[in-house]
Amino acid sequence: MMKHLVPEGTPIYLASFMVLIESISNLIRPLTLAIRLMANMIAGHLLLVLLSSLGEMSMMYYMLTLPLMISLTVLEMFVTIIQSYVYMILLVLYLNEV
Repeated sequence: MMKHLVPEGTPIYLASFMVLIESISNLIRPLTLAIRLMANMIAGHLLLVLLSSLGEMSMMYYMLTLPLMISLTVLEMFVTIIQSYVYMILLVLYLNEV
């Protein structure tokens, strides 16, 4: 039943340990994907919030940061597309292993 969790050629005394390690690995994968997506979203939003707070100081800062914020928003959209692609590829790979 747990044969897919034990690599071929593993000594019998390590088999139960390998089942435990592989089970933990399979259970943690969705969590690591979620943390990766969360970190990327927080980093982009934090950068935009910091730049927008600069714009509140004066009109000159606002004029300087507005084009930068627009370009960062477009860049954030591209990062979102790339992250969703990577997420789906990893998810398919993980599901094929189980």
